[in-house]
Amino acid sequence: MTSAEPDRPTTPPVWLRAEPPRTRRRPPLTLQRIVDVAVTVLDEHGSEGLTMRSLAQQLTVTATALYWHVRTKDDVLDLALDRIFGEVPIPAVTDDWPQDVRVLIRGWRDAMLAHPWAPSLVGRPMLGPNVLARTEFLQSALVRGGCRGLHLAVVTRTLANYVIGASLTEATWRRTADPDARAAARDHVAASADVYPTLNASGHLDDSRWDDDLLFEAGLDGILRSAAQPPAGEAPSLRPANEASPPA
Repeated sequence: MTSAEPDRPTTPPVWLRAEPPRTRRRPPLTLQRIVDVAVTVLDEHGSEGLTMRSLAQQLTVTATALYWHVRTKDDVLDLALDRIFGEVPIPAVTDDWPQDVRVLIRGWRDAMLAHPWAPSLVGRPMLGPNVLARTEFLQSALVRGGCRGLHLAVVTRTLANYVIGASLTEATWRRTADPDARAAARDHVAASADVYPTLNASGHLDDSRWDDDLLFEAGLDGILRSAAQPPAGEAPSLRPANEASPPA
């Protein structure tokens, strides 16, 4: 005979037991956590809805604790903006420099549209590592295309202003306009065709004729064609910037 098993407490199976509530420790306040929450607030409420007090409340900390990491709201905006640029993939370098630029600029536009508050802030001084890394990639691609000196600076600024302006316009339409707003704008121009004959004929504000993607790509192609044509008096060069000139 086997000995009888000792009595066991009659506890319900683990699947049926209600665990007592556990006190969860609040995650530590770090700069990364501050920026993560700030981006969430900005996505939901825009830059006007972000204050240091509201950010501290979202983080469940005191404003004093927040100021240990960031001094002002501008600090938070700068950090959040650089975080957004970190979402822009840096393409692999290829032999097709215009395509490399296109991939970067398209990613930039996508990031701006995903965070509609961002385009209006890009005019701020941008010295974050994510911004600088992508600007370095952009200029190095343009240098491979023959841009130098003033021409390089002009093309860089033209591309930056183009993607910022296009993203700001598109983001504003998407955020504030009702679905029929563009149709109403198109009808307004058409109804005044005698006053605005060129605008009416060109399809101005007519997204059924020229949608945002088509306009953006066509504009980008135009800028890149200009980038490949140096100003008068400057010979084009496809030599990398660090490659020595051949001997005479």
